Amino acid sequence: MPSLKSQIYSCALLGLALSACSPEKPRADLVFIQSAEPETIDPALASDQVSMRIANSLFEGLCRVTQEGKAEPGMAAKWDISEDLKTYTFHLRAGITWTSGEPIVAQDFVNSWKRVLTPESGADYANLLFIIRGARGFYESDKPDFSKVGIRALDTRTLQVELETPTPYFIDLCSFTTLSPIPVSAIQKHNTAWIKPRHIVSNGAYILEEWKLDDHIRLRKNPRYWDAANVHMTTVEIKPVQDANTALSYFHTGQCDLMMDKGMVPPSLTQKLKQQPWFHTGPFLGTWFTRINVTRAPFNDARVRQAFALAVDKKRIVEKITQLGEPIANSLTPPGTGNDYQPPKGLGYDVTKARQLLSEAGFPNGKGFPRVEYLYIPLPIERSIAIELQAMWQEALGVTVNLTKQEQKVWLKSMRELDYHLCRSSWVGDYNDPSTFLDLFTQGNGQNRTGYASPAYDQLIQAAASEADISKRNEFFHQAENRLVSEDTAVIPVYFYVGVQFYHAERLKGVQGNLIDDHPFRCMKWKE
Repeated sequence: MPSLKSQIYSCALLGLALSACSPEKPRADLVFIQSAEPETIDPALASDQVSMRIANSLFEGLCRVTQEGKAEPGMAAKWDISEDLKTYTFHLRAGITWTSGEPIVAQDFVNSWKRVLTPESGADYANLLFIIRGARGFYESDKPDFSKVGIRALDTRTLQVELETPTPYFIDLCSFTTLSPIPVSAIQKHNTAWIKPRHIVSNGAYILEEWKLDDHIRLRKNPRYWDAANVHMTTVEIKPVQDANTALSYFHTGQCDLMMDKGMVPPSLTQKLKQQPWFHTGPFLGTWFTRINVTRAPFNDARVRQAFALAVDKKRIVEKITQLGEPIANSLTPPGTGNDYQPPKGLGYDVTKARQLLSEAGFPNGKGFPRVEYLYIPLPIERSIAIELQAMWQEALGVTVNLTKQEQKVWLKSMRELDYHLCRSSWVGDYNDPSTFLDLFTQGNGQNRTGYASPAYDQLIQAAASEADISKRNEFFHQAENRLVSEDTAVIPVYFYVGVQFYHAERLKGVQGNLIDDHPFRCMKWKE
């Protein structure tokens, strides 16, 4: 069996050949590889981790995330909270500016959040703001009146936000990408081209210096950033590399310094990689699951969806393919999320029950079952899981599932448009609370992408949002999740993620595993 080094080296020539095609330029202080090209870097529209990593480097909200994954003051120096825990008054830092030199004022946040809440903007995360008084009404109204929404600038440096009910994760939310301010004037002037390097105006730790599609994005330290003195990496280059072996060769030959995508672990090398000192893992709030398009036959029958869920041997997937010690998932929400939330039991592995349900749905032993399609993205681990799922469904149910590989942008589009039967998916919590997982599947949520619409589910989620008592709130979430995964089965949870980072800890500082898997470049530096 060849050594890990020789296996990696066999791929290194490809990486060197690829780099040789690019013109010579100074190497960035930090070179980071991620698994895909960002869909967008507009913080209001970004909805996947690949896009948000870039957007978070360019934009900053009232709060920002530390290397430990905690929220701390960002554009706001401090805030006051009312006795009833529903009104937050944020005091912006003195002297903060856009990269254009224009001052950042409280009205910029009002305008930006209004844009998110305007359906025409297409912000998938608009629902996150529904905790604000009147926000849902504005979003859903035929005659919206923003004066009824609890967001207002008291003066140039004071922003006041009124919530519908006390919300324990609101400060965490203020560090989330969607709530970052954006320069509305730049959007009005350049429309969708405002995010191009020659037009973009931002306020984060970095400036977008260059974006060469499918090759690299280059960021440069923003000298106007309020905390620029503590940003140590002057330049950061992000390279999209989909092939895990090629990405690993870049890392091994010193052409990149950091990788953090779970899909960058070639299944054939997992056991050897786990033994390397530069391979780091840690738990975080993330779940790998399969979405089901509940609007498309034969999956418009809950019995069919349940049969497919019961036919998945999750233990086989984590032991044979992922191999990082991931806990199997029968729920969407990881146990212990937020205030010790405990999810329902969910659906386990039960082939006998699966066959019974499929027969009851009119497909005994798979007879008469139409060919259906499973979408996945072009990463080795995703292909391996797809093949395993295909085999499980064939073995247990006697059905044929075709596998279709799609580039990330196409895959996201297919999900949004419900142009699929079954689809690989994953979710990393945006903050440490069950709502970050369970709000997704309410009607009208831009992240739903399953066609699932249950008034009973929505009522339970709304009841949880309005409940101040933690134990009662958790019970509402528990009932809702049981409906989602066990009764209606719009998704098939498979395993809870283990975070992965490739870096030399003795040299690179400021990288730390955390629950939300957020690793700001501004926190990183080379050991002196």
